[in-house]
Amino acid sequence: ITSAVAFDILPLKLHPFSQSTPTGLDCVGWKRRISAPVIADGALDKTALTDDVGSEEDLYEDFRSSNHRYGHTGGGGEQLAINELISDGSVVYAEALWDHVTMDDQELGFKAGDVIEVMDATNKEWWWGRILDSEGWFPASFVRLRVNQDEPMDDYPLKVEGGKEDDSSSGPRRFGMGQTTKDQMRTNVINEIISTERDYIKHLKDICEGYIKQCRKRADMFTEEQLKTIFGNIEDIYRCQKKFVKALEKKFNKDHPHLSEVGSCFLEYQTEFQIYSEYCNNHPNACMELSRLTKVNKYVYFFEACRLLQKMIDISLDGFLLTPVQKICKYPLQLAELLKYTNPQHRDFKDVEAALNAMKNVARLINERKRRLENIDKIAQWQSSIEDWEGEDVLVRSSELIYSGELTKISQPQAKSQQRMFFLFDHQLVCCKKDLLRRDILYYKSRINMDEMEILDVEDGKDKDFNISVKNAFKLHCRAPEEVHLFCAKKPEQKQRWLKAFENERRQVQLDQETGFSITEVQKKQAMLNASKQHHTGKPKAITRPYYDFLMRQKHPTLPSTLPQQQVFMLAEPKRKPSNFWQNISRLTPFRK
Repeated sequence: ITSAVAFDILPLKLHPFSQSTPTGLDCVGWKRRISAPVIADGALDKTALTDDVGSEEDLYEDFRSSNHRYGHTGGGGEQLAINELISDGSVVYAEALWDHVTMDDQELGFKAGDVIEVMDATNKEWWWGRILDSEGWFPASFVRLRVNQDEPMDDYPLKVEGGKEDDSSSGPRRFGMGQTTKDQMRTNVINEIISTERDYIKHLKDICEGYIKQCRKRADMFTEEQLKTIFGNIEDIYRCQKKFVKALEKKFNKDHPHLSEVGSCFLEYQTEFQIYSEYCNNHPNACMELSRLTKVNKYVYFFEACRLLQKMIDISLDGFLLTPVQKICKYPLQLAELLKYTNPQHRDFKDVEAALNAMKNVARLINERKRRLENIDKIAQWQSSIEDWEGEDVLVRSSELIYSGELTKISQPQAKSQQRMFFLFDHQLVCCKKDLLRRDILYYKSRINMDEMEILDVEDGKDKDFNISVKNAFKLHCRAPEEVHLFCAKKPEQKQRWLKAFENERRQVQLDQETGFSITEVQKKQAMLNASKQHHTGKPKAITRPYYDFLMRQKHPTLPSTLPQQQVFMLAEPKRKPSNFWQNISRLTPFRK
């Protein structure tokens, strides 16, 4: 059983950008006419295709003139199978891919890794399920059907954390589960990993050959920049995944799948999987660009013609483009399940355990990079609100606000004290002055290069360098050239927070160097351009609806009307406490004049 969910597909003009990628649906409507054979490497036999339906252009024109509305009202085979199982009295379990946070008492909330009993899958988008004593609607695209449906629920952990079960029960871990049964469970997981990888490669191949190749032929419709925005680095991902699948298949034991040793493959490719970071960060831009293009009929017909020529399943382009985003967050879940059915004595146990941690780290890294990229827009907006800015933009060297607050700065030689607002970014400390009348307006005064500074804690009392008495003080000292800055906080706890912030700044810089994190020049320029436009209009930027939201609405009165925003990389990890840095900035220096 695949992990995706089959949905009804609305008519193309009304079909919104979905956050799930259904698989297993057959092409409808035009399927009879497109019967091109597939040659050995998976490419279409163009000669046979032309004989049956004419040229690409003929199909495009035929499709355009017919105003064909692709889609179907019937359910997918997987959903029918689920409903049949439920009707027969069988219990069907699904595992949560993402957190579902809800305030609606008719919706079922859960965290990634939770196991849900599916009680009704009649609706394509919302299923009714149960966790312990709680029941409610939940989005079908947020879950994957459990591989081993025959496993007793009593022995299945409600949370999969690090691949280890909750061993709170005093009874045996598996009631009546012998070695043979556990081997079969491991076989099921191994087979799912291999089969889903092969399906995924087919999806990537279809996107690269069915869409990108055709789009490049139409320079009159697409610029290279547009194609980069829509498809990101999916061709790099395709090349990486082809090598990964070959490595998996070499480790796959066809005769005895449970003996397969696949953990080492994930360890080998953990670094290469970081290319997903660029793709995931670009995905919102791809959705927005597709949304803009598909408002024009010729692009709607063109994308549909591409899909039909490639004999792809009945899913819109945005659905296919979501598959890499979903794929990278499924690896930890699959590995956690694999580890659960791998005996500690198995030769693959240590590698699977290490692979699970490695893939969690990859997902965390992608999440962190996404957060950092989202921050650069805020930093650009902040800079645009500062009066009398001098020198290079903050984004030239920095991408993260570490801490901010008021300090008293004491300058030599007269030991003059000045009350200033300071903003600590990675690599630099920016100093601003508040307007005397309008305290929400800041003026740029100076900045300090943190890469050359040493942090010195100063005891309360008389400072020999400045020859004055100080309290709650610290210094920034540079040896070449000799440069000393003295700062005083109002309270001891404020001083300690600043000292901790300086430690975090150095740690962040080192981590960025180790992971190779950087912001491209294009991203920096775009962020500053957006901030400049917003600044000059004098009006707040329109808030766009989160790109993950569904527009599909159901008429059923008890069904939720919208789907929540998807948290793609929130695995079975505790939620990170939200930072209040930007709230402090909004309070102290609103982005307005």
